Amino acid sequence: MAGAKEIMGSLMVEKSSLLPSSFILQHNLQHNKLCFSPSLIPQQQKRKLNSRKVLRTPMAAISENLVRAVQEKPVQFKVRAVVIVKKKNKEDLKETIVNHFDALTEIIGRNVVLELLSTEIDPKTKAPKKSNQAVLRDWSKKSKIKAERVTYTVDFIVDSNFGIPGAITVTNKHQKEFFLESITIEGFACGAVHFTCNSWVQSQKDHPEKRIFFSNMPYLPSETPAGLKELREKELKQLRGDGQGFRKLSDRIYDFATYNDLGNPDKGIDLVRPTLGGESIPYPRRCRTGRPPTDIDMSAESRVEKPLPMYVPRDEAFEETKQHTFSAGRLRAVLHNLLPSLIASISAHNHDFKGFSDVDNLYKDGLLLKLGLQDELKKFPKIVHKIQETSEGLLKYDTPMIVSKDKFAWLRDDEFARQALAGINPVNIEKLEVFPPVSKLDPTIYGPQESAIKDEHILGYLNGMSVQEALEKNKLFMLDFHDAYLPFVERINALDGRKTYATRTLFFLSSTGTLKPIAIELSLPSTGSESQSKRVVTPPIDATSNWIWQLAKAHVCSNDAGIHQLVNHWLRTHACLEPFILAAHRQLSAMHPIFKLLDPHMRYTLEINCLARQNLINAGGVIEACFTPGQYCMEISAAAYKDWRFDLEGLPADLIRRGMAIEDPSQPHGLKLLIEDYPYATDGLLIWHAIEKWVKTYVNHYYPDSVLIRNDTELQAWYNESINVGHADLRKANWWPKLSNCDDLVRILTTLIWLASAQHAALNFGQYPYGGIFTNVGTGAKSRSCIWDAQGVRKY
Repeated sequence: MAGAKEIMGSLMVEKSSLLPSSFILQHNLQHNKLCFSPSLIPQQQKRKLNSRKVLRTPMAAISENLVRAVQEKPVQFKVRAVVIVKKKNKEDLKETIVNHFDALTEIIGRNVVLELLSTEIDPKTKAPKKSNQAVLRDWSKKSKIKAERVTYTVDFIVDSNFGIPGAITVTNKHQKEFFLESITIEGFACGAVHFTCNSWVQSQKDHPEKRIFFSNMPYLPSETPAGLKELREKELKQLRGDGQGFRKLSDRIYDFATYNDLGNPDKGIDLVRPTLGGESIPYPRRCRTGRPPTDIDMSAESRVEKPLPMYVPRDEAFEETKQHTFSAGRLRAVLHNLLPSLIASISAHNHDFKGFSDVDNLYKDGLLLKLGLQDELKKFPKIVHKIQETSEGLLKYDTPMIVSKDKFAWLRDDEFARQALAGINPVNIEKLEVFPPVSKLDPTIYGPQESAIKDEHILGYLNGMSVQEALEKNKLFMLDFHDAYLPFVERINALDGRKTYATRTLFFLSSTGTLKPIAIELSLPSTGSESQSKRVVTPPIDATSNWIWQLAKAHVCSNDAGIHQLVNHWLRTHACLEPFILAAHRQLSAMHPIFKLLDPHMRYTLEINCLARQNLINAGGVIEACFTPGQYCMEISAAAYKDWRFDLEGLPADLIRRGMAIEDPSQPHGLKLLIEDYPYATDGLLIWHAIEKWVKTYVNHYYPDSVLIRNDTELQAWYNESINVGHADLRKANWWPKLSNCDDLVRILTTLIWLASAQHAALNFGQYPYGGIFTNVGTGAKSRSCIWDAQGVRKY
């Protein structure tokens, strides 16, 4: 009896036929305690169980070494799922007809069917325990509800030994897809179980496989419950596809391809573009669409032009609200990017632009479009409609921030220098390490590597310091676009209406902590004489030299605008991230905690990149039309990719690489900025530190031991595929970070999140405030400006 008391304690539940077999009394001999192995308790039975009389007397029949399990037949009970479906606000006629048809066919069994799956394996079937198949209620009754979200319910019957629900399958027997936002299961003893779906569920006739959704509970691969292991791999296999065939818009397949769809050779030789990605022109990989080749070039993929949609995995496409937001922004962007060509057309043929006041009138009074220009805009029906809404043929802009208070701010040297630190492109400014600056280009092809800027050009602006002293005191900084542009200058200048230099600009850091431009070098391809290929322009001393100086700055701004858009914005925060996103969907289960961390930062990037290939970076697209390099824009981007390094993309590493900061443990973020008034870096370090702190806490929670990282098959497969397939052309580089411990993973994830969020914001959101007036970004320099040397030889 004493042994029984010790085992049983003072509390015993009376044997009852209502007690499910999942309530098994377990004897823990090691800890000398009685514990229940609880599973699922129907609410009604819980109430009955709680009302039972409690026995305070121990059972004499219980042995000290054995607690007999009570075996009872499982009891079935009901749980309810609340399903939220997101509806479109605006439907076309075809969609309305299909919706009515789906509502009518509900009565013959063409409905939405759900099935609940357990985290546990059924010992008989060796498969996950399942509920009955249940039909979504009241679809036809609610088909006419005008609301953004519609709530449905469905009831499941499960056994009391079902375990914890871990997944749910959905079969759509309707004709039309629907957007499933979330499912919440109520009625289990463990509490409500949530499924965040945010996915399109396709019709069974298009995709016969059942859709699988997992609960919000994260699991590392090694910790996956037995009932979910096979489902986990099955879902990933579906997302990977087989790498074959043409992708339908309803597919959810993530795969890799090269950028072989930017040109359109079937429409003429002027639209032929090289394939980006491969040994000849290295570049990141993009999402594969599987379209057939062009008629003329079998290696080029045929294009899909607007208004037809281009494939992205179905769940990557914009939701309706996002589509409206993007369309509104795109309307302004397209109008803005058409403006230079509109001005060129007006100025060349009608001479309507006679001075800066005509530019001001674009924001003040608007531009009255002439016949012919309106015809050109008919390619953009929504834009034409917007123009007509305002006034007949009137194109009007919001006043950009840069000229809202001072319309000639863009002309001033102090603003020119300030924007190098706090403008649209604050990531190219660097500390001058050696003087004169030296090129890394092959001198046998591009001429002498040493810059033409000499001591005598800048000594008068150094406040009495020698050049060497200014270098040692960290007073000299530079914007260097020389090597990025020079290999393309000759080809660009051969284009009609395109003239450029490769530029270097030196700045002096004054005692007030602000930069002052002191010399601009303009370079052309070498012709054997250095004096004919390089020209140094210094701050003006009279009216004539003033305009030469302004034109030189315009060429710098033109270079800057191209590198900002083609390299820093597109390449570094869009194209280079796409392989990591594709690999994440292919290799990381939706249950994986790292996927859950990255998912909000990956969303919509593939769709935006797809739209860029269709409208912006394609042959004859907006970028080629409005930036100086023209048809060589993407080749400049690809040339920059050769020097891209993932390990230096994080903010601290980037600042140190550019010499804008040095390591200093005494500083809040371990760095000391060489220019204190550097808003991009000052604000950026606060954001970087916050991201890093959050990621470190998150990673340490799921990976208390680095062994878990090395043994995480999905995590390692994701990182390896991102490098070896997504960045295949740089896969042999020795600078790729390892992924063997928590610190490695924190650095990798922090860099990815930084690039997708804060870095992208810094390079994206200033485009209209700073670039809304084209004179500020030098786009006017591409077609009009020229500089004359002392002998009267014109140099573009």
